[in-house]
Amino acid sequence: MRRGFESMLQDKSGLARYATYAVALAAGAIIWQLIASRTNPAFLASFTATIDAIAGMVQSGALGRALASSTLVYLTGLGAAIVVGISLGLLLARVRLLRVGLESYIMVLYATPMVALIPFIMSMMGFGFAPKALVVFLFAFFSILYNTVEGARSLKPEMLEVAQSFRSGEWGIWRDVLVPHTLPYSMTGIRQGIGRGLVGLVAGEFFLSGTGIGLLIMQSERDFDVPGLYGSILVVTILGVLLMGIGRALENRFTAWRGLNR
Repeated sequence: MRRGFESMLQDKSGLARYATYAVALAAGAIIWQLIASRTNPAFLASFTATIDAIAGMVQSGALGRALASSTLVYLTGLGAAIVVGISLGLLLARVRLLRVGLESYIMVLYATPMVALIPFIMSMMGFGFAPKALVVFLFAFFSILYNTVEGARSLKPEMLEVAQSFRSGEWGIWRDVLVPHTLPYSMTGIRQGIGRGLVGLVAGEFFLSGTGIGLLIMQSERDFDVPGLYGSILVVTILGVLLMGIGRALENRFTAWRGLNR
């Protein structure tokens, strides 16, 4: 009975939280509409005009094509960043010689603004799918790498000693100790990389070649289509919020493992 009461309280709390979000979003839309009604439409499109522009892009199929193109680039770059970032992070934490040899180069690249590398990538790889995916990769990679390294290096020596006392080999230590302990930290890096990768996607589409969501924004700017411009930016914003929500949910899913590994 007590569990049922607690579950009911949690359900009510969740409904109240979502209701608060809905009211806040509705209030923001109303304020946007009121401000736009008193502003030159050449500078600020109203909320209703922006929604109409998004609806027009959906009906024409332009938004679907843009999202499909951008999603493929984004998932390719982010997926590669996750695989390489976690793998390299575990190796750097476990193999001291490799960490000492690569640490300086990684620090230099991490301190370099990724946007500054886009012209260099363009000169080396040209325009197309691969350079844009590489930009997404670079934007997302270092967050994943550093969180993975810090998580793996926080592993207590006692845990390794216990594993070795049970005659666990190197593969057993990785499988049963190192990876489970590091995974929550890697998920934090992935959550950060999701947002940074989206920034890299838009930057890559701006600088390398006009495709996807970046193309919609540039076309709207070129045609002085203010509602279309705001609509494209709103789509990117909504996409970013959804992706960050997914990242947060995944992080929360694996964070519980931290308490078991301490």
